[in-house]
Order: sequence, then C-alpha cells, then structure tokens
Amino acid sequence: MIADSSLSLVCKGNLLPLDPPRVMGILNLTEDSFYAGSRVQHDDASLLDRAGAMLEAGADLLDLGACSTRPGANPVEVSLESDRIQAGVEGILKHFPEAFISVDTFRAAVAQIGIQTGACMINDIAGGTLDPAMHSTVLELQVPYILGHLRGTPTTMQSLTEYHDVSAEVFEALLSKAMQLQNEGAKDIVLDPCFGFAKTREQNFQILANLRHLTRFGFPVMAGISRKSMVYQTLKVGAEQALNGTTVMNTVALLQGAKILRVHDVAEAVQCVQLCQQMPSLYPSIP
Repeated sequence: MIADSSLSLVCKGNLLPLDPPRVMGILNLTEDSFYAGSRVQHDDASLLDRAGAMLEAGADLLDLGACSTRPGANPVEVSLESDRIQAGVEGILKHFPEAFISVDTFRAAVAQIGIQTGACMINDIAGGTLDPAMHSTVLELQVPYILGHLRGTPTTMQSLTEYHDVSAEVFEALLSKAMQLQNEGAKDIVLDPCFGFAKTREQNFQILANLRHLTRFGFPVMAGISRKSMVYQTLKVGAEQALNGTTVMNTVALLQGAKILRVHDVAEAVQCVQLCQQMPSLYPSIP
C-alpha cells in the first residue's frame, strides 16, 4: 500500500495539505525543558522573536508548551500552565494573526483554554491517559488532535520500557485509540509514537525503522526526534551538538512516511523536506 498523499488538516477553517510534509516549530514556556534552546518566556520579547524567526524560516505550525515533559519532570500547576498558554497564544496571534498554533498539553482544561484563545490544534503526548476528559474535549472542540503514546507519567515513564515487540505494541495502542475516536466523530487525528517517552534508545530506533507500517492505516504520522537522547547519546555529544544528527533522523522519518516534523531548528527541517521531496519515490510501497 502507498502512503496517502491526500492527507490534510483543517486549521481555523483553512485546509493544510500534508503533501509536502509540514514542519512544526517547538516553543517551550518552561524553565526546565531538556533543550535550553527551546525555552522562551510568555511575557517578554523572546517568545515573539523566536516565533517570528520560525515562521520566517518556513514553519507551518508552532507547538506551544508550558509544562515540561522531559524524563523525570514534575508537572507544574494547571493554573500556571493555563496562564502561560493563554498569554503565549494571545501574544503570538497579536503579532502573527495567521499563525497556526498547537497547544502541547496532556490536560483537557489547558487544551480548552488554548483553543478558546485562538490555537487550532492539540498535541497530547499521553493520548488521553493522563486526563480522562481529554478525548471528550477533543470531540467537543473538533480540532486536529495529535495522539501520542506514553506509559506512566513523565516522572515514571523511563521505568516502563518493557515490551515484547515495541513497534507492534506502540502502533496497536495508537491505532486502537485513533479508530475509537474516529468512530465517535473526531476528525484530523495525527499519530505520534513519542520517541523517548517510555522507550529505550534502542527501542526508539526500532520504532523509527518500522514507522512506515504505521502510515498505511490512513492517519498522518508526526515524528518528534529533534535533539533527543536517541540522537545525542548515540553520538556521545550534548543536545546542543545534536542538530546534524537530528537532520539525519528527520530524513529517515520522512522516507518512512512522516507527514509532520516537530523540531527546534525550523530552517534545517524545511531544507530536509525540500530535498526529500526531490526523491523520485518519497514513500516506498509497504508489503
């Protein structure tokens, strides 16, 4: 089966085709996200400077998070996360009204505030497991939903990496939730295997090697590999030196059928998409 090149998302009433694949820029309104280069503040110029630079570099989407989900992170209070998201969305849209903003949260209340403020997408690393109200909120809001895979919480997830077949189990978990949501009326569901979340470094590479099998079920797939430990630990460098390795992994993800790249470095990811698009057959047939 050939990956579906007709996939698209509806953002604020606009159709966003996913051919060519799209680039999502990461903006973290936190003090402790794993990569310091992604951190900005909602109440100063750093957020607008970074958002503007990403849009200028070709970002199709901006992913705004206000609660760190790095391994071992403890969540901030819901009220603080909500306030950060509301201020961040308002600030970006005041200066860049056409921007498409995704709210990176596992909390339904925060997602709702973000969408009401003007964001157009929800990015939930937990796929609804950390907030039982998330899926009903998605169904109510009828916005694109990035459904992620996570075991446990960000605090405990790295102790929950036992799988018989990591690719099969992660993909099955994602697909069962996506199909249930679709049957209940949800639209525009994106699947994210969540590299680094309750997976070992070796398991991350197994999932990436098999990613094209997840694309054949009709749901677009997002790859969020940017500067993660699977890159910098393998190369024995820090996250700050992991850009080149990230570009390599993004290339693999595109060749495996990923439709969205979630990245810290937009210009490099855009170039990666542009070059991969020149391949005679970007997406191989799936036996």
